[in-house]
Amino acid sequence: MSSAPQTQSPSPALFFDTLNAYQRTAAIKGAIHLDVFTAIGEGNSTAADIAGRCDTSERGMRILCDYLVIIGFLTKDGANYGLTPDTAMFLDRRSPAYMGTAERFLTAPTLMDAFKDVPAIVRDGGSVMSAHGTMEPDHPIWVEFARAMAPMMAMPAEFIANLVGAPQGAKWKVLDIAAGHGLFGIAIARHNPNATIVASDWHRVLDVAREHAAKAGVAGRYQTLPGSAFETDFGSGYHLVLLTNFLHHFDPPTCETLLRKIHASLEPGGRVVTLEFVPNEDRVSPPTAAAFSFIMLGTTESGDAYTFSQFQTMFRNAGFGRSELHPVTGLPAQIIVSYK
Repeated sequence: MSSAPQTQSPSPALFFDTLNAYQRTAAIKGAIHLDVFTAIGEGNSTAADIAGRCDTSERGMRILCDYLVIIGFLTKDGANYGLTPDTAMFLDRRSPAYMGTAERFLTAPTLMDAFKDVPAIVRDGGSVMSAHGTMEPDHPIWVEFARAMAPMMAMPAEFIANLVGAPQGAKWKVLDIAAGHGLFGIAIARHNPNATIVASDWHRVLDVAREHAAKAGVAGRYQTLPGSAFETDFGSGYHLVLLTNFLHHFDPPTCETLLRKIHASLEPGGRVVTLEFVPNEDRVSPPTAAAFSFIMLGTTESGDAYTFSQFQTMFRNAGFGRSELHPVTGLPAQIIVSYK
């Protein structure tokens, strides 16, 4: 006869840890600014060595590094600290996949201040920052996004370029909506010398995208359409439309309005490639994708993280045929390919 399963005694640990979670943000931000991860990657392993490289006190560095071990960013063997595989890949400044710049956007005061009064945003059902949250016309946060988040989007941009068959070299006219840093359209242009990219976003954001296009050597095939995606005339004849990290800012009826406009701009048989956080139907898993809804609650008027079935409905209502869901290796986001 089996014994009854053991149940864990109630504990306030989660409550305590969550109320102190702001310290995790502060620690990782501080470590990036001090270049701790690069210092360790260079071979400095003791608190004294790391402190010497980063010009800090030994005591301060020891306590910071111990904390980074506790929260999973470093390893420790005796008195020696090391990088985890993820940290070595994404937080050592020498790595081609370095993402440390993302903290400038993700911890920007505009975004963090959006959650100072959670009761208010829950009562109102949306951001109390301003009338439209971060979706105010020409909001300056998107220039910071374009500059800070580009490294984080390099991997999915390459993934999408290969998924849609850009290396095959077909003559494409590609519309990149809310282009931001421009990396998604630029990746397709780099892989396909016959592709012309038309990027839509606010004027100052497109300045950043043009810089990236010039650096990638595709400026001659990179055009821009400044202004609101809902008001700009896209024109027609597109073979592919990129819709990355944008629909989550709006409610379904608003999304469908934009999708109808996109549908009209596409050639018959054209495709829309959507990159989004897509939670499961239970809306609480997987954690990173599901938690994105809370970010949208605080920073937008009516945005959300939508399930695949919700996206299917929106695309179908806008006139599209089938939609396919593709996971992105190594990221919590997923890709939806929808066909006209």
